[in-house]
Amino acid sequence: MARVSRALVTGASAGIGTSFAHQLATRGVDLVLVARRADRLEALAADLDVDVEVLTADLGVPEDLARIEARLAARDAPVDLLVNNAGLGAYGRFDTLDADRQSGLVDVNVRALVRLTRAVLPRLVEAGAGGIVNVGSTAGFQPNPYGAVYGATKAFVRSFTEALHEELRGTGVRAMLLAPGFTDTEFQAVADVAADAVPGGARMDADTVVEVALRDYAAGRVVSVPGAVNRLSSGGAQVVPSVITRRLSAIIHRRFVGS
Repeated sequence: MARVSRALVTGASAGIGTSFAHQLATRGVDLVLVARRADRLEALAADLDVDVEVLTADLGVPEDLARIEARLAARDAPVDLLVNNAGLGAYGRFDTLDADRQSGLVDVNVRALVRLTRAVLPRLVEAGAGGIVNVGSTAGFQPNPYGAVYGATKAFVRSFTEALHEELRGTGVRAMLLAPGFTDTEFQAVADVAADAVPGGARMDADTVVEVALRDYAAGRVVSVPGAVNRLSSGGAQVVPSVITRRLSAIIHRRFVGS
């Protein structure tokens, strides 16, 4: 991949994060892998034919987050691509879900993403090169009843990344939003999504999502939405009144909680 020598990938122990690690490694990109599960990171590192640094961290814990911020700001073995992939989800009616769990979504999906982006960006701008890929979701294109906080965090990621792209014009640094739809990963199980909520034809695999993302990043796209169905739904959400999109979203997401 042009002009990328080392990438830091958060949430690298599973799903889209693991696929980013593999596909960046095949392009000769050295890696800094971040996640909570040290055993999975070590196993992944052993499987990659590039230089890999493993950092075990829970981005919802301030002390752990500070360590990753410091790594991103470091000038020794500098990171020139940040993939903000770590994220949490929870589905159910807002008033029934645990308050700490909901605020934890905001901590990881928003606060950590913002702080890590801020940590790496001054050095990238100074170098006049590099970039950031923020992993959002098609959930960020319309209200998400039964996933209200999750959807709101992904709407933040979308708005933040597109605004950042405009601020970075002319600096040589790029910001891209990756907004996948339903993807076969551990996310659904962790978020308590009903097993039969999403038809097989509506799901994508993580490798395809990342393949599209890296191709779009190389092409200079600002928003990457893998899959024709996802592009149609996210595009439609921007022109259809929210009174309609939120009702449709409620019908779809009610299936997530089995009601």
